[in-house]
Amino acid sequence: QVQLVESGGGLVQAGGSLRLSCAASGGTFSRYAMGWFCQAPGQEREFVAAISRSGGIYYADSVKGRFTISRDNAKNTVYLQMNSLKPEDTAVYYCAADSDAGYIYVPKRFNEYDYWGQGTQVTVSS
Repeated sequence: QVQLVESGGGLVQAGGSLRLSCAASGGTFSRYAMGWFCQAPGQEREFVAAISRSGGIYYADSVKGRFTISRDNAKNTVYLQMNSLKPEDTAVYYCAADSDAGYIYVPKRFNEYDYWGQGTQVTVSS
């Protein structure tokens, strides 16, 4: 039902910035908590950031102070602003929606999300 499409990934030098977008369709966006995860080759999918229906936010320790998650309900879009990128940030980044989250709940586990985008590659070179 819910479709999520990420965009904005690419190749960037260390210290640079990227802004990822995730456009949602097919559902009521404001009813979903939204999150970003990343997955490097051979690694498990890891939590990056999430934003609740009410706007509450939680970040993984590795990205605090560098990444910013935001949502624009009028545009049915969630964003991940990534600054001060490091080579270890290189991964496929996925956005996800939790369709049954409470208003203030910020989901942090991958199995709490029931809709996923296709992912967008972020590569950070030295």
